[in-house]
Amino acid sequence: MRTLKVNLGEKSYNILIEKGIIKQVGQYVKANKTVVITDNNVNHYYGEQVISTIDGNVKKLVLPAGEETKSLDSLKYVYNFLLDFKITRDDLIIALGGGVIGDLSGFAAATVLRGVRYIQIPTSLLAQVDSSIGGKVAVNSDYGKNLIGAFYQPKLVLIDPDCLATLDKRFFSDGMAEVIKYGCIYDKDLFDIVEAGCIDEKIDEIIERCCNIKRQVVEKDEFDTGERMLLNFGHTIGHAVENHYNYQKYSHGEAVAIGMYNICVLGEKMGITAPGTADRVKQVLIKYNLPFRLDIGMEKLSDAIALDKKSQGENINLILLKDIGSAIRKKDRRTLL
Repeated sequence: MRTLKVNLGEKSYNILIEKGIIKQVGQYVKANKTVVITDNNVNHYYGEQVISTIDGNVKKLVLPAGEETKSLDSLKYVYNFLLDFKITRDDLIIALGGGVIGDLSGFAAATVLRGVRYIQIPTSLLAQVDSSIGGKVAVNSDYGKNLIGAFYQPKLVLIDPDCLATLDKRFFSDGMAEVIKYGCIYDKDLFDIVEAGCIDEKIDEIIERCCNIKRQVVEKDEFDTGERMLLNFGHTIGHAVENHYNYQKYSHGEAVAIGMYNICVLGEKMGITAPGTADRVKQVLIKYNLPFRLDIGMEKLSDAIALDKKSQGENINLILLKDIGSAIRKKDRRTLL
């Protein structure tokens, strides 16, 4: 078992990475009542398997798969389910699924009864390497992605790489966008591994490396006011693209891929990003069947970008690469985009 600890004082928790750990979830559950929140795709493979390991009073809530579920309407439905079950602060919520389920369940846990404990069990690559760690929980609004949310740390993260075997190829690629991001901003060696295509035999190591980067950044900047903003490389444009298409055309990772390439192009034009970086990023995106072209004008994304959480007045904190493995935060006017 690979074990990492997120050191946040009283809010510290472990990240456990082990093949087959999803069959042992009950060992980590101590609660009178447990609610497992999942989606219909994940439930087909793991819902009953997880519930069968848990003692006590257990209920399962199965939601539709997809970004549309990460909404205020779904949140209200989750609240009602939890309150009807008469859940208390001593009970437990388990988020079993990808980033949508993790974000929605985590925000419900953060706000119902002013806070109920929760565990993240991420089943997608994107959630395993990124969204399940760090306590960012949220739902989308009509105005953009993740604009209604909180910082609320889980009590534990259980990662089973075997879950990736049931992941659709498109959504494996979706998660690779976040892996590529970590290589771009912090870990040149990781980027080299991905660029060389050495994924299958090194997937446990890749997950651990990404989690370890996220852990270290969150420990330094839990509330996203400084260094943690670097983790949003590609996300300013990416979130705007997702919102423009009403979360229908591109998955989150696909939109971030578009954002990463295009912000590298901008960085090269500004003389900040080393020449040739954008092309290198483009080639690795192509390798993992990820898009890179921005098929709409930047002016059509301006309203969504203006609401980006990294905006400050008329300025936005741009996350730019100096080179592969090295990123900076540059405050600039939004008109530059």
